[in-house]
Amino acid sequence: MPSNHLSNSLILPFNISKKAARLGLSLAVMLPGLAVSHSATSADVALKSDIDAYYESHLSELFLWFHQNPELGFLEKETAARLAAELRALGIEVTEGVGGTGLVGMIENGSGPLVLVRADMDGLPILEDSGLSYASRNRQISLDGEDVPVMHACGHDMHMTTLVGTAKMLMDNRDKWSGTVMLVGQPAEEIINGAKAMLEDGLYQRFGVPDYAIGLHVSSGAPSGLVTVREGIVQSSSDSVDIKVRGIGGHGAYPHQTIDPIYVSSQLVIALQGIISRQINPLAPAVITVGSFQGGSKHNIIPNEVDLQLTVRADSEDTRNEVLARIRDMAANIGRLNGLPDDLLPVVRMGFESTPTNINDSEAVNKVLPAWEEQLGYDPLLTSQRPGMGAEDFSYFTQTEHKVPGVFFSVGGTPPELMREIAAGRTNAPPHHSAFFRIDPNSVKAGVEAMYTAAIKLLNNP
Repeated sequence: MPSNHLSNSLILPFNISKKAARLGLSLAVMLPGLAVSHSATSADVALKSDIDAYYESHLSELFLWFHQNPELGFLEKETAARLAAELRALGIEVTEGVGGTGLVGMIENGSGPLVLVRADMDGLPILEDSGLSYASRNRQISLDGEDVPVMHACGHDMHMTTLVGTAKMLMDNRDKWSGTVMLVGQPAEEIINGAKAMLEDGLYQRFGVPDYAIGLHVSSGAPSGLVTVREGIVQSSSDSVDIKVRGIGGHGAYPHQTIDPIYVSSQLVIALQGIISRQINPLAPAVITVGSFQGGSKHNIIPNEVDLQLTVRADSEDTRNEVLARIRDMAANIGRLNGLPDDLLPVVRMGFESTPTNINDSEAVNKVLPAWEEQLGYDPLLTSQRPGMGAEDFSYFTQTEHKVPGVFFSVGGTPPELMREIAAGRTNAPPHHSAFFRIDPNSVKAGVEAMYTAAIKLLNNP
């Protein structure tokens, strides 16, 4: 991740809207000991006080528990049990075991819209090296049967804690809204399978099709507590693709007696990039990355097969489908070019880890923006280009046949002391999925404030 320098000209890893600048958003947002400048006069001060009090009395400890007890996707048994217990303690009816380890809490409060509020629960197989006194030392047997370290290296501990805080504020302020809230604890986001599993387990058939869906993600590299949102495309689609390139093995000194799958695979790796540079519209973003190339066992042995692992990203479903189709064609045709018979052509497998594009509904975002501006004191709308093509399976809740309007936003998580070092140009923020990843637990408070504010705004807008 490139260094994120801050200066008097307010250089951020993104550009906030001009309206935010007019509201006087300053370096106070980023620097230690200073808070966002709240220029709006009608913010709910009592809400801020209530969130602060609940954080000090309960959420801070809950965050530490989630951080120290991470579990892998579809194995979040203790995590889900704790999250369910927290919601039940607030008087919320909870159903567990939805889509494996997923859970659903329902708050019914009269007539009105149904709003889904989601938090993902799983950690990653990483040994934490953050230096935190409360660092995870948890280990777990993975779905593949391996004993691995586990870490919340993407902030899902913050997401779950925020969900509990939002639920508390919704329960305590039922006189301010009407409708139904569906609180979703989602498994297996890191392997982009959990949201899909919950839907396949009848999430919408059993609990209703939402009128709106809200999700958030904590952001490394952004100042702790800074809320940001985009209209339109938020995250790209993601598809994992496995290609088994078969050949006819033999002695490395007699290559003419073989069809070398390493050579064929090498041609395929290069040719795949031609799909992006020469077959896809250059104005339609897409990426093919070959992340693994496994084959062979000895210097002088030509193997019988090679395994490739790819990740494929796109910013539209049409581009996504075109790229995936061309990967199949390219693999087969490179095989034929090298003389492979039809029964030995490369085998392409896809669809086992995939998610569509995550797109914010502009109308829903623009309903929430005035409420956020009033409560937070600034306009959080981002106007810059996205920094990359990350993916997020929250999109399954919105980009299904039901087309649920979604609002997915970010909350900065870089601790103030680290933000100061970044501002001075002395370091970078540890990226997501890094052993050094760490976020400011206090970012939970901004998450609760933004999530609750968005929820009641949508609940009061049938």
